[in-house]
Amino acid sequence: MTTIKIKGMTCQHCVMAVTKALGGIEGVRDVRVDLAKGEATFAEEKPVDRRLIRERIVKAGFDVVD
Repeated sequence: MTTIKIKGMTCQHCVMAVTKALGGIEGVRDVRVDLAKGEATFAEEKPVDRRLIRERIVKAGFDVVD
């Protein structure tokens, strides 16, 4: 499982937006977003480019915390 910190989520709509953004990436499955912790956890069926993950999260309106 891969965990990334996400900044800017404030509600359940944000959780759904991040879940949809990550779930749309080929090779990503079992996406779980925790609003209270400000993080997303997911499994990779194959290696996924971290730049693509960051790009999708930013496009959804949030920031990835390094």
